[in-house]
Amino acid sequence: MGNNKETHSENEMTERLPVIAITMGDPAGVGPEITAKSLSLKEIYQISNPLVVGDASIMERAIHLIGKPLHIHTIREPNEAEFRFGTIDVLDQHSVELASFEFGKVSGAAGHAAFEAIQKTIELAMAGQVDATVTSPINKEALNLAGYAFSGHTEIYAHYTKTRDYAMMLADGKLRVVHVTTHVPLREACDLIKKERVLSVIKLANAAMQDFGIDRPRIGVAGLNPHASDGGLFGLEERNEIAPAIAEARKYGMDVDGPISPDTLFVKAAGGYYDIVVAMYHDQGHIPVKMIGFIWDNSSHTWKSVRGVNITLGLPIIRTSVDHGTAFDQAWKGMASEESMVEAIRYAAGFSRKHIMSRKGI
Repeated sequence: MGNNKETHSENEMTERLPVIAITMGDPAGVGPEITAKSLSLKEIYQISNPLVVGDASIMERAIHLIGKPLHIHTIREPNEAEFRFGTIDVLDQHSVELASFEFGKVSGAAGHAAFEAIQKTIELAMAGQVDATVTSPINKEALNLAGYAFSGHTEIYAHYTKTRDYAMMLADGKLRVVHVTTHVPLREACDLIKKERVLSVIKLANAAMQDFGIDRPRIGVAGLNPHASDGGLFGLEERNEIAPAIAEARKYGMDVDGPISPDTLFVKAAGGYYDIVVAMYHDQGHIPVKMIGFIWDNSSHTWKSVRGVNITLGLPIIRTSVDHGTAFDQAWKGMASEESMVEAIRYAAGFSRKHIMSRKGI
């Protein structure tokens, strides 16, 4: 997350809303639907100028699915966008052949279409043609079937922006979590808990909260082992790697606690005691956020609520995302929730405004 290249005049930057590129995600999943539903809300156009990067024919199908009075405006370049409520501007990649396409199923064709949209969106942001990016869900199996050996959006963005120090952050309400490791086997994650990496993530967390307007954020750092190892009884990572990183962060003036047993830390963070939590591995950070933001209705076998935002820290461009997957079982049935997408757009717009003002010294 950071400042994209400035190509607009200063007067224009103060007068216009941030331009946000939204990828359609895997076209066989819920991405097109939740994008269309989000862009059917007037509030989105009051905080941003959104444009969709993907396939116009798929987005046309999505607006028919949701039954909203929307129109598709196909464009070739961002400067052709109308940014008018009721019209969805689509930077058409011509990436889907509808005659042979199967909705709700994993396929290399869908993975290829999703990847093309991501790659184009990163290109636009790096060139300063858009102020922020928001990504719809992709399917990792489909991505790999298409020949792209990436484990997720975070890794794709890091690769194409040539970013070395980055981290995944999840947010829902008062609970914000940033991860030391993400898409690696658990055995490997334990080996990756090193002082340098933990310190780097603490710094990224501190900077992100300052972007939120919190000058001196309170950061809680989770332990890796049960009970944060109980003084070395259940492992030495806390003593040898995590605690030294925390001590180093304090030397930089950061307000950091830890290592703390996760079963205590996340409860306090959800209650507002900490501004952000540093988690050691994927599930340690994901489960608490989704326990708060996701609500399953067993009587209807549907999600009553799907909240939460995924933000990549450390990038030279802004990237936020929904905090859920492609949900093939619900795809193209008109039942997918747009809550997470709406929140992702709000975060992207907020970060964009802060960076625009920062560039102008406001």
